[in-house]
Amino acid sequence: MLRFGTCSWKYDSWKGLIYSDEKNINFLKEYSAHYSTVEIDQWFWSLFPPNKVVLPDYKTVENYKNSVPGDFLFTIKVPNSLTLTHFYNRNKNEPLVVNPYFLSVNLFEEFLNTLKPLEKNIGCLILQFEYLNKQKMKSISMFLDKVYQFHSELPKDIPPVGIEIRNPNYLNQNYFGSLEGLNFFHVFLEGYYMPPITEVYEKNKEYIKDISVIRLHGSNRKGIEKIANDNWNKIYIDRMKEISSIIQIIKELENNEVDLFVNVNNHFEGSAPLTIERIRNALG
Repeated sequence: MLRFGTCSWKYDSWKGLIYSDEKNINFLKEYSAHYSTVEIDQWFWSLFPPNKVVLPDYKTVENYKNSVPGDFLFTIKVPNSLTLTHFYNRNKNEPLVVNPYFLSVNLFEEFLNTLKPLEKNIGCLILQFEYLNKQKMKSISMFLDKVYQFHSELPKDIPPVGIEIRNPNYLNQNYFGSLEGLNFFHVFLEGYYMPPITEVYEKNKEYIKDISVIRLHGSNRKGIEKIANDNWNKIYIDRMKEISSIIQIIKELENNEVDLFVNVNNHFEGSAPLTIERIRNALG
């Protein structure tokens, strides 16, 4: 199974590319006529000081369910209330405040309950961690210990769970072997100062089985936002060189019968739909 989709979907500038010009359209319904998956990132932003957590609204979840075909699959970012070790600190001189919900199984189960209407349409859940400096996480061993503890308390029969990390030095055999043992999978991220996914894949491809996610982001979010000015309907930065290498990974994972989600962000080249078109054309 190979599925292409975008990171979020509600962009007025995609009218003419995948959306009609009609007023008050159901963006997701029209989107699902073109793609078989999409990444939901709106529920990621969930942790607010002093101690507030916001989870998905049931009516919104139900609306998403009713907007897509039965075989459509969502990749869903788990709320950052579960993946932040500490609250965001706007002033670097202020002491860090521990997030009491970090990898809380109770909160995770509560989150899953809000997704009940979508349960048959969940392709996978993504635990996205920020860059973890020594103040937030002393070592990869400590990180993996916490992931092991989280896993040990999880309920059975949950959707596939992927881990996305922003620490390049974590990407070693200890990390990949641990995920394999837990039946979690690694989320490949292109961008955000991470090494090219082709490099990471070649070193660790023996651990990539059953399911994987490739997320294509650019290296300079603010830069391309300034260029695009909210007009996400053009290729502003040509990344065909990176795409050509990534296509080889896609082909290999297809041959290995790995279920693969390729999630493309506007920030990668300037227009996620046009990038997907370029990848599909190159794949033939």
